[in-house]
Amino acid sequence: MAKSSRTRRPALIALVLVAAVGCLALGWWQWTRFEAVGGNGQNLGYAFQWPLFAAFVVYAYRRFVQLEDGSTDDSTAGSAGSSAAAEPTDVPEGLLPPRPKTTTADEDLDDPEARQMLEYNEYLAELSAREPDGRDK
Repeated sequence: MAKSSRTRRPALIALVLVAAVGCLALGWWQWTRFEAVGGNGQNLGYAFQWPLFAAFVVYAYRRFVQLEDGSTDDSTAGSAGSSAAAEPTDVPEGLLPPRPKTTTADEDLDDPEARQMLEYNEYLAELSAREPDGRDK
């Protein structure tokens, strides 16, 4: 599996390199702006911030590759640990809210709007059945 996933990575590696080099270039540009006559503390802050963005891009790529391969730094257990982690688990009973109950046509007959809607839908079904070409619109 690792070999097939590696064949798809050159474009992603190129994207990461372009993003990291771009962030480092912006950091260098902010540093030169800080050293210039009109430079201020904001330029210095950005000069330190852009390399952090570059480091994050590299970290995000590395983490993506680890998750894609199914291996993480935290899980050093053997194949038994990784196969147990791949099995789906059940959702605990009280975790999700209860599903809303749907009303049936028999319960809606007391409501005049629901009865009118039911009659209208039956009328539309009859009209649709009468069409000669039989297409549903």
